[in-house]
Amino acid sequence: MAIPYNSSLQKSTFFLTGFQGLEEFHGWISIPFCSIYLTVILGNLTILHIIRTDATLHQPMYYFLAMLALTDLGLCLSTLPTVLGIFWFDAREIGLPACFTQLFFIHTLSLVESSVLLSMSIDRYVAICNPLRYSSVLTPVRIIKMGLSSVLRSALLILPLPFLLKRFQYCRSHVLAHAYCLHLEIMKLACSSIIVNHIYGLFVVACTVGVDSLLIFLSYALILRTVLSIASHQERLRALNTCISHICAVLLFYIPMIGLSLVHRFGEHLPRIVHLLMSYVYLLVPPLMNPIVYSIKTKQIRQRIIKRFEFLKSLRCFQKD
Repeated sequence: MAIPYNSSLQKSTFFLTGFQGLEEFHGWISIPFCSIYLTVILGNLTILHIIRTDATLHQPMYYFLAMLALTDLGLCLSTLPTVLGIFWFDAREIGLPACFTQLFFIHTLSLVESSVLLSMSIDRYVAICNPLRYSSVLTPVRIIKMGLSSVLRSALLILPLPFLLKRFQYCRSHVLAHAYCLHLEIMKLACSSIIVNHIYGLFVVACTVGVDSLLIFLSYALILRTVLSIASHQERLRALNTCISHICAVLLFYIPMIGLSLVHRFGEHLPRIVHLLMSYVYLLVPPLMNPIVYSIKTKQIRQRIIKRFEFLKSLRCFQKD
């Protein structure tokens, strides 16, 4: 769709992009996206409901899982309005305040997810390496402090980005490459020097995702050392099995992130649709897959979900009778 030129409009508006060249198929393309969003919302709400209503799951591991589900839910909801707005209504225009607000929540929640994954690795480290001190180290108060510190660290580091972007004049095209707003993409549209944004962006990534991934790796190196020192082969497998869900969540978060970074840096020759698909994979695959992974690999969660379905099935049978 051609965008009419209007200088006053373009000063206060960005234009989002769906699948360029496939606009006539946006209605069909919206079907898998709706399915993904619906699955993300239902899956994470199910995890939260089970943890909240089952007193036996009121333990540190499941509190951190609830934090992960909340973060994934927030990340999904932060992109849903603009993505489906384009597919359903061709609503491409987004004002600067709305764009900067969306940008803030997307980047903040991505950093919160990294922090929560680090907290979960600490939980696994204490559970396996210091099991006798588990309940005294990871108290409810300390877990709340860890959760709040994750949110505060992420929000405070991302907060300057909208203000750094607000000071720019955007003399280039106001058309964004995605169906949502990202800092890296918006700053490239500025007419003046963006060196400050570049440096600050690298600083934020280094002191959050960089530090978190290093500490996660270190925690698992210590866990592996402890597990290998266990004499019983069966006990080793049991200890490692408690980490599988978290390892999957870590891989689901970091592999798309690394892939997207490589595509942006070295994939200029690749078709534009590859960049677009990688960005959707990065934002939608972790929230989609985390509830599935934890439902399959965590016995306690799986049993509660099965019980809920069995209860609903018996209730329907009773109503029919």
